[in-house]
Amino acid sequence: MQSVISSEFKLLDNYQRVRAQTQFLCDPLEIEDFVVQPVIDVSPLKWHLGHTTWFFENFILAPNVEGYKVFHPKYALLFNSYYISAGDRWSRENRGQLTRPTVKEVFEYRDYVNQHMSNFLMEGVSDEIAEIVILGINHEQQHQELFLYDIKRILGDNPLYPAYREDQIAVKRVKSNTDWLKIPESIYEIGFQGKGFHFDNEEGVHKVFLHAYQIGSSLVTNGEYIEFINSGAYTSHSLWLSEAWDWVNKNNICAPRYWEMIDGEWWHYTLYGFEKINSGDPLCHVSYYEADAFARWKGCRLPTEQEWEVACNTFSPKVSNKGNFVEENNFRPIQTEDHNFFGNVWEWTSSPYVSYPYYNPPAGALGEYNGKFMVNQMVLRGGSFGTARSHIRSTYRNFFHPHLRWMFSGIRLAKHI
Repeated sequence: MQSVISSEFKLLDNYQRVRAQTQFLCDPLEIEDFVVQPVIDVSPLKWHLGHTTWFFENFILAPNVEGYKVFHPKYALLFNSYYISAGDRWSRENRGQLTRPTVKEVFEYRDYVNQHMSNFLMEGVSDEIAEIVILGINHEQQHQELFLYDIKRILGDNPLYPAYREDQIAVKRVKSNTDWLKIPESIYEIGFQGKGFHFDNEEGVHKVFLHAYQIGSSLVTNGEYIEFINSGAYTSHSLWLSEAWDWVNKNNICAPRYWEMIDGEWWHYTLYGFEKINSGDPLCHVSYYEADAFARWKGCRLPTEQEWEVACNTFSPKVSNKGNFVEENNFRPIQTEDHNFFGNVWEWTSSPYVSYPYYNPPAGALGEYNGKFMVNQMVLRGGSFGTARSHIRSTYRNFFHPHLRWMFSGIRLAKHI
């Protein structure tokens, strides 16, 4: 989580901006929406609000503000997520059991911590404390995206298909023109270099040898995936990894998350309600298992995370202003005029989530942020329409278990030359 703090960095402004974005995401919701937890992977929305607030209270205010009084002595128990070093935690699967604190009380908690954080930051802080504040800001941006995953899961399984937002923006859809981008055989450097915020799991710059390969110039679309479905792929065991085939049959999987066939046409739930699928939009809500099977069906494969990073640095070295991020308020994946390496949907890679060489997590509770999860998960790259533009970079490593698909996940293909 190392960063370089300059005198021009407006820490308070960035803190207030990110906290205001969380409020913006809450504005369309009803009180009842904040308290539901349908499955263990989904947290009640009020828990996200409490947890991101607890982060600042626990790691910034309590240890650094003389005489600071925590808002409630048991909120640390309720809103600690997985930081064992920070104390006891309420069980993740039981977060939805708690009707108290009320949503109103959780917002009062946020207001209380916001006021104390503002007073603290206006006085100026050391670089060491500023780094933790910046980590907290990026941590909240991660939870803003999780917030969108979770509200879509909560509303998307409701038979009324209620819309999260009504203020849909008219977008000019760009036609997908899939081609192949070629990367020559060479030795490349992987990992974060230079100045600026990054997570500890991006550290450990190291060299990798890559054979020549090709990577798709755009994301796989809904229309392409419909062809995969129509081919009978979900009933063809030869396309699937053994564990994936068991998952398909045990869970009766026959299409991406939120898809439904009605009168011979595919529909899906979106954050704007139930809609007919646009075949040209980027595919979203597929598991690693599905991404791998689709790639195999196309005679291709998924890129490794190293191949993805090199291709991104080669063809999209900077985060494009044309990318589809949460700031655009589209709240859906759409094809854009660039190669879509950043924004729209997270892209599955074939790489397991493991540490880089020389990886050295920080000491204490913050060392639990990433490293302890480096097992049985796969890496995704690039961000999504729920990601903040300021939050993403080519070295960013997201990770999920291979069966999950409630997040905004899609596919980019690769193949050998």
